Amino acid sequence: MKSFEYGDSEVGRKEVLAGVANMVIGFGVLTLPRTVANATHSIDGWISISLGGLSVIFFAGVLAKLISRFPKKNLHEFTSLIINKPIATILTFLFASYMMLFICYEMRVVAEISKLYLFDQTPTEVICFVFFLVTIYAVSGPSTVILRLNLLFMPIILFIIFLLIVMNIGFFEFKTTKPFFQTGWSGILRGSKETIFSFLGFETLLFYNSFINAPKNTVKFTIMGMSIPLLLYLLVFVFVVGVFGVEVAENTLYPTAELAKRVEIPGGFFERFESVFFTIWVVTLFSTASMAFDVTLLAFTSIFKKIKRMTFIFFLSPLIYIIAMSPQNFAETSIFGEWISYLGIGFSMFMPLLLLVIAMMRGVKGNG
Repeated sequence: MKSFEYGDSEVGRKEVLAGVANMVIGFGVLTLPRTVANATHSIDGWISISLGGLSVIFFAGVLAKLISRFPKKNLHEFTSLIINKPIATILTFLFASYMMLFICYEMRVVAEISKLYLFDQTPTEVICFVFFLVTIYAVSGPSTVILRLNLLFMPIILFIIFLLIVMNIGFFEFKTTKPFFQTGWSGILRGSKETIFSFLGFETLLFYNSFINAPKNTVKFTIMGMSIPLLLYLLVFVFVVGVFGVEVAENTLYPTAELAKRVEIPGGFFERFESVFFTIWVVTLFSTASMAFDVTLLAFTSIFKKIKRMTFIFFLSPLIYIIAMSPQNFAETSIFGEWISYLGIGFSMFMPLLLLVIAMMRGVKGNG
């Protein structure tokens, strides 16, 4: 008898698609219009976003191809088959450390944004602590539960972005997007680099591969999941430039938030739409942070098999909170995030590509 679809410890194609999309859609939507506008002129940033997005989608496909060769295996297990166990242990430990730093950055960003737009009288430390407590509660359960939450969050996130765009159509001015093609290739490539940073997160599949019940469809649905953030980033960037102009976009901390402030709902039903927008966005960042913490735990438990998951939660949580609160200001937080992004490029693009090439050359596949 076939088991109930949600009664086992596996996830299907929809969870892969929603999980990848939700992990990538996060803080980048708020800052990407500014960082791309700083590197390009007029609306030419759409070229940078397209180039950066398509290149990342290619590497996401490479990663998906790699894990589809090793059904039900995580990074530590299939790297042991491709190379050897000591190298696999080192790579897995470094990957776990990277994901732990990723959580720290996500937590600090949530606290900073929430203080700016939602809880202006609440200390950043308190906001970060409360958010982290909820995240700890989320990762205390099975990993599949976190993945399935994405199916609940994704429609809400897409709806709020759609509503944001629709309510700003009246403010869109085509003349602010002109002139076209004014940026040189150096500016386009510089903007693409910033775009790549906003597309990181799909590397969580290196461990969530253990729960996927349809490995043959992994490549297809990973690419589909990555296409959602690409279309979303393009749409948001075009509207930010069309509503505010490139000069305002490049000098505004969170241009997308300013779009939310422009929304006026007839009848005064919502006097502050940006509060609703950021409430939903905190949910998105909660999903991202939960998956990052969950993957961190999966990575460490794959190395230290005798240590229980809750033991790692108990010991890692204080360390994560201390690191998250270490940056003293927004500039230090930005630098912290940039270095994490460089690490992410290594672990999400170059490492899977290298492992796939070695696996193909050695003919390593499946159970070896």
